[in-house]
Amino acid sequence: MTTAQIGILVAIGVYLLGMLIIGFISSKNTNDVSDFYLGGRRLGPFVTAMSAEASDMSSYLLMGVPGLAYFSGVANAGWTVFGLAVGTYLNWVFTAKRLRNYSAKIDAITIPDYFKKRFRDESNLTLLIGAIAIIVFFVPYTASGFKACGKLFQGLFGVNYQLAMVISAIIIIAYTTTGGFLAASRTDFVQSIVMTIALLMVLGYGVYHAGGFNAVLDNADKLAGFMDLSQTHNNITGQADAYGIFNKITMFCWGLGYFGMPHILLRFMAARDANELKTSRRVATVWVVISLAVAITLGIVGRVLSETGVIQSLLDPKSLDSSASSENLIIVLANHIAKHGFGYALLGGIVLAGILASTMSTADSQLIAASSAVSENMIRDAFKRKMDKRTSMFTARITLVIVAALGVIIAWDPDSSVFNIVSFAWAGFGAVFGPIMLLSLFWKRVNRAGAIAGMLSGGVTVFVWKYAVRPIGGVWDLYELAPAFLVSLIFIVVISLLTKEPDKEILEEFEEVKAM
Repeated sequence: MTTAQIGILVAIGVYLLGMLIIGFISSKNTNDVSDFYLGGRRLGPFVTAMSAEASDMSSYLLMGVPGLAYFSGVANAGWTVFGLAVGTYLNWVFTAKRLRNYSAKIDAITIPDYFKKRFRDESNLTLLIGAIAIIVFFVPYTASGFKACGKLFQGLFGVNYQLAMVISAIIIIAYTTTGGFLAASRTDFVQSIVMTIALLMVLGYGVYHAGGFNAVLDNADKLAGFMDLSQTHNNITGQADAYGIFNKITMFCWGLGYFGMPHILLRFMAARDANELKTSRRVATVWVVISLAVAITLGIVGRVLSETGVIQSLLDPKSLDSSASSENLIIVLANHIAKHGFGYALLGGIVLAGILASTMSTADSQLIAASSAVSENMIRDAFKRKMDKRTSMFTARITLVIVAALGVIIAWDPDSSVFNIVSFAWAGFGAVFGPIMLLSLFWKRVNRAGAIAGMLSGGVTVFVWKYAVRPIGGVWDLYELAPAFLVSLIFIVVISLLTKEPDKEILEEFEEVKAM
């Protein structure tokens, strides 16, 4: 093992040990399933903000977004990031405080549980549909995180991809099953700091070795369409491809997904005080805008470094129409930093710990949400299996391990794209939960029948559009979240208006929450 590899390993080892310690400490405050899944609603404003955004900004922040910018320029990544930034802000503005108040009033500790109690659904259909959706879409989402870890260690140390992925999954499972939601939130707070340091460090290093920002811009401009928000660079022809309004809308629609992300919405529900969410919103929005902007810039700088020969090209000659290989950019740059000596190797290790942070901060939150969907919403509530406190905790932890194992199986193929895996899961959650979440908070006429119709239609449309409609191409090549979100919205409104209005008790409860 080289000096650089030893330095990297030391930095990563210290980081991982820190995460396990936080998990152990948090376990002392995790006494029942309510603590395990929602942390007893004890999150302060900064932990609420940064854990929400760290759990959101998965491996696509350090790998997916820079890789996309590296591959085709600023248009694809830029419009995606613009949608994400706007979606983040609007989610905090419209959803955070009212969901915190509503969930506390009806004593809901998971998203499916919220819908069940919000609509007084004695049939448990909303709860069951929500739980199934979480399992279906969170397993591949979690897989994307494990995949990023596998890529990282394979690229660094030449170890077997599958072995590295399994070991990473075990570490994430260890601290999450120990401390539950509180451990996930506290580690996410620390991980958001590590991610920020990693991005800024590698960007500064890259700009310096590229000859400064002016040199970066001059060299990037030589690539046709690379720096244009209305064009993309075609790596096969070397020419610019048009990126019209339809493409822009497609990528901007990523922002719609925020209203339905269980791992983010749970942070709103877990906030200590609804009045502190204004501070959380400001902190979260500033961090998201800066980190995403840096991620795109890193992709541009990385492309210039490869074009000028400072680092090797990340474009796969056999697959110039895929951005999968470009997602290794930050790993290549960290290795480049580490080659300058042990001290630099430690810095490179911090950068790579940032990749682990971005991955782990999302995977742990997804595992908690998926575990709650099975043990709480399906086994205990939908199937009415009574469990004592000890059995509930055991079931929660076993479920978490099973979900993680399924994620490992899906991520077994090293050639799949992190960005593509995340985009599908993102569309699923956005369509199933987003429309009904917004209407449940702001429209008192919405009812149980409308909720069921909206959740089902949204989920089905995601699959139909992605695998049957989108392959047609042309105007139909639209990111599945946008049409699925719209279909769900229409079904909720129409079915709610055609069926009986909610009971007086539900209407009065809605008005009470609205007045808070």
